[in-house]
Amino acid sequence: MQAKTWHLGDRHQSLVLASFADGLPEAVYWGAPLPAHEDLPSLAAASATDVTGGMVDRNAPISLCPEASQTFPGQVGLTGRDAEGRALLPRFRFKSETVSEHGLILVYTDSDLELSLVLDLSLTPGTSLFRMQTRLESAREITVDWLAAPVFQVPAHIGDMIEFSGRWCAEFQTRRLPFAPGARTRDNRTGRSDHAHFPGLIACSGQTCNTSGEAYAFHYGWSGGHRMVAEQLADGRRQVQFGHASASMKGDRSFSTAPLYATYSGAGFNGAAVRFQRHLRDHIVVGARQPRPVHYNCWEAVYFDHDLEELKAIATRAAGLGAERFVLDDGWFGLRDDDTSSLGDWGIDNRKYPDGLTPLIDHVKALGLEFGIWFEPEMINEDSDLFRSRPDWVLGPLDQVRGRQQLVLDMAREDVRAYLYDCISATLAQNDIGYIKWDHNRVLPVVDAAQTEGVYALIDRLRADFPHVEIESCASGGGRIDFGILERTQRVWLSDSNDALERQRIQHEAALFLPASVTGSHVGPRVSHTSGRTLGMTLRAWTAAQRNLGFEMDPRELSDGEIETLKAVTGWWKANRDWMMRADILRLDASDPAVVAEQQLAGDGTRFVVFAALLRASDPILQQPLRLTGLDADARYRISLINREDAPGLSRGAPLLKEKELDVSGQYLMSHGLILPWRFPETIWVIEGHRQ
Repeated sequence: MQAKTWHLGDRHQSLVLASFADGLPEAVYWGAPLPAHEDLPSLAAASATDVTGGMVDRNAPISLCPEASQTFPGQVGLTGRDAEGRALLPRFRFKSETVSEHGLILVYTDSDLELSLVLDLSLTPGTSLFRMQTRLESAREITVDWLAAPVFQVPAHIGDMIEFSGRWCAEFQTRRLPFAPGARTRDNRTGRSDHAHFPGLIACSGQTCNTSGEAYAFHYGWSGGHRMVAEQLADGRRQVQFGHASASMKGDRSFSTAPLYATYSGAGFNGAAVRFQRHLRDHIVVGARQPRPVHYNCWEAVYFDHDLEELKAIATRAAGLGAERFVLDDGWFGLRDDDTSSLGDWGIDNRKYPDGLTPLIDHVKALGLEFGIWFEPEMINEDSDLFRSRPDWVLGPLDQVRGRQQLVLDMAREDVRAYLYDCISATLAQNDIGYIKWDHNRVLPVVDAAQTEGVYALIDRLRADFPHVEIESCASGGGRIDFGILERTQRVWLSDSNDALERQRIQHEAALFLPASVTGSHVGPRVSHTSGRTLGMTLRAWTAAQRNLGFEMDPRELSDGEIETLKAVTGWWKANRDWMMRADILRLDASDPAVVAEQQLAGDGTRFVVFAALLRASDPILQQPLRLTGLDADARYRISLINREDAPGLSRGAPLLKEKELDVSGQYLMSHGLILPWRFPETIWVIEGHRQ
């Protein structure tokens, strides 16, 4: 019997699935685009593997949901139990298919167990990103312990994986590991996507870099706890699985994974990164303000010490620097003088605001700024009226370990969500508010998918009733950044660290998935509140200008020189933001490991800007040429070093860009690269390019 085959592909990649004897489909090919005349049944037949001594008589396939009933020797795609506690061992068989222009839905059933497995696969036109989801439906009550999103095999020549970890103020740390026999499992049980467990993985070859080589990139679009398995079987085959965190699924008849987004790139990490950036910006984020406004947040200026006249003065200074949005952070509600009280009591603090927020909002609006406000809806303090009246609303036991002096509300409860909706909607309805900073400052005491689904439901309801209000996802910085939360929000606070050196690395790694338009980056105080490091305004301002620019310091403390620099960079950003916020962020492979560099290339290819930061002193004394990428080799480009005045006195030579513009071919820029003036560490060069 000939295998059933399906092909999803475009000019960037091809995915060929095959179902043998009506069993679950497996990916018999995923990689560079195949020619239109490729014979798919032949590919299916050619995928058969040999059997030799020491093996079972037939190799169980790495199907889209590997089955224990097929004697699969690794992590299976489904583990569960029936009502009597017996293990589920389904043997799924083909039932139906629904094929559309850009996707297909495959349904498989086990009639004896009365189970249906639905595999929903699509390839987004234009962005070439797969969106893949698994759903399990049962006619009987069952318990599911693990359900993987569609599972894919990693080719044998792809020997490395890049995974993501981190911590507060140091998100998006990458680690490159070799595939090895056994399973590399990351089970994130924090209840959110988390600083330490960004839900992504990149499989690549040892030679893959930003601009060349093969990469298979994955992102699980879920804001709760998740689990990742990257496994090399004893026979040498490899698989990648993503799903909800262990023991986090609830329900008794229907279970679904979040979407798994994936893509193949033959053009290095940038090839995959650009697809994630474009897809998120163009297909997931809805309702983002255009043009992206310059943001001011008062947190690092006043913390909990709110004084109306001081806040007005700060807003006036921020507007003078070029801010277009003013965000009132934590401390405006209840009796909130520190982080030990009032979460849950979302009434305005009459001690600080005897006439409500109206006087401050009127002042901010008169300056031409949008007004935004901070909430942390999912949390509760014991010192609050809400806790005293409804301690039963707390998620988990009351004797649990606290986090940031607070507990968590059970968002699976409809009455909790109704209370929070009433509080937030009343504040929005009674005040001219265009923005919410939605915070989440502790991990959860239990891992529960229903908690995340409840958060989604609350935000969805608020978005439906207040579509003009933009929402930022913040979780002590980057603790909840994923495509699931970004279906409902328009901006992420990438990190609580405003240290520009830390930001350079964090932004560089986050660009593997995130575009500039959703990534908040703020100019912090002269002395960083999170690292204690003192950095100059030039580096701080240009670092923030690489993303959605904002300020988060007391502007009254700036020197005249700092004000001049910040206003100049902000003016430059405003003049360029329309194209930059839709540009592709291309990470550059700098020869000097002390340099972090990226190239933001306009969609039509006519212009670009390069940011090249020197994080520490270089090992060689001379600056190494910086090679660019993604340009038209035959075109000529005019290159300008727009901050050449920042060259220090010890730069005593005369490199061309230090004195004038350079006209040169794209081939030269990509093959040889730019020679830049010598500079001190902890500085940045900014280069503009225009196609002639």
